Amino acid sequence: MCFAQGKSDETPTIGMAVEFMDHAACAYVARDKGWFKEQGLRVSSYESYVTGMALAAALARGNIQVAYICLVPAINVFANGKVPIRIIAGTHKYGYGVVVNPHKVKSANDLERPGVRIGCVREGGPVDLLLHKTIEKYNLDPGKILGKVQRMNPPAQVLAIRMHRLDAAFLPEQWATMAEDAGFKMLLTAQDLWPQMQGSVLVVKEELIKGHPQIVKRLVKVTQKATCW
Repeated sequence: MCFAQGKSDETPTIGMAVEFMDHAACAYVARDKGWFKEQGLRVSSYESYVTGMALAAALARGNIQVAYICLVPAINVFANGKVPIRIIAGTHKYGYGVVVNPHKVKSANDLERPGVRIGCVREGGPVDLLLHKTIEKYNLDPGKILGKVQRMNPPAQVLAIRMHRLDAAFLPEQWATMAEDAGFKMLLTAQDLWPQMQGSVLVVKEELIKGHPQIVKRLVKVTQKATCW
């Protein structure tokens, strides 16, 4: 068992991890409002990761039992990393976009043009899937696009946009909105590319469900309250 134990009559502490973006807003709200503590949940650590893929890697460690994470990396870490997690709640739908320099890219077809510089997270992330959905939906040539994609995390993409080193970027929120603040325009959203796309979820380790189901129920209750707030 990987839980840090307090006194025998106390609820065991849990390690929690979140993404450093508004996809995990309910976790940030619940922590700020003291709602985890209000439900008797003893959070021993609260780690933040810039991407869902980085968070997924952290789930392989024994000290993280709870995570607010994008659905795609959660599936990857379960299916490919064999990490025993279970999804216990959804937290939001959508939350991704394709932002572009409006002077260089006016339609999805312009992404094929030579010289159009494209940014995206590394392979396997949710926005990487949206990159491929864009290619599929608009019948674009993968050979004209994938070879010029620059793989970088969301903050690095926003910085590259501000430095005029990208013409298009596939980003999660809040980074897509930050790119708009830098002069880019939202060309496509997840709603356009993937109807009913599940954005992020709350996952827990199987051992937490088996050993402390009451903690799992309280986590769902707090998550629902914070999401409604």
